[in-house]
Amino acid sequence: MRPALVWLILSLLTVTGAEGMCRDPPATPARSIPAPRLSAEEQLSPHMPESLRCDACHAIAFQIEEQLSRAEGKVGKKVLSESDYMEVLERSCSQGWESYGVQELDGEKRLAGPGLPVQEPMSVMVTGGPWPGRLSKMCLSAVGERGEAQVYGAHQRGPAALRELLCHGDKGPCAGGKAGGPAPHKALQNEL
Repeated sequence: MRPALVWLILSLLTVTGAEGMCRDPPATPARSIPAPRLSAEEQLSPHMPESLRCDACHAIAFQIEEQLSRAEGKVGKKVLSESDYMEVLERSCSQGWESYGVQELDGEKRLAGPGLPVQEPMSVMVTGGPWPGRLSKMCLSAVGERGEAQVYGAHQRGPAALRELLCHGDKGPCAGGKAGGPAPHKALQNEL
């Protein structure tokens, strides 16, 4: 009797339209998100393009801050010795940088990755290629121009001081209205 009851229920479900309950879910509209269109300079140059230097500098300052803070944490928040912070700075600049890449948002190309403003989640980020080498080269150049002691001293004053030194100073890639990034906030200029 039981098999007959199961058959009867299945028959009734089929007749009443239950077969429609097992269809595929409704199709979601397809979205096409193009990858950023890179110029020849952006694809082939060994140097960071001017339009991305401010973003790159902020990424570099973030990574240096992270690495120095981590090293200080290992020694109990003590001041690092000169040899220690020089080693950390070298390691910071020589890291892989693979987590950084370029996104295009509203027609503007921006560097994206840790320490940078969160970008549109529905966009394509081009990573790898020349970007890690460019970031490493720019980091080594920035530390070399300012000197390890000055970079470490800025770190000790806080992340804002490090960003100011590396990115917003007179020669920084984000300095007052140059192409490649926003001008520093007036409050930062007045504090100095």
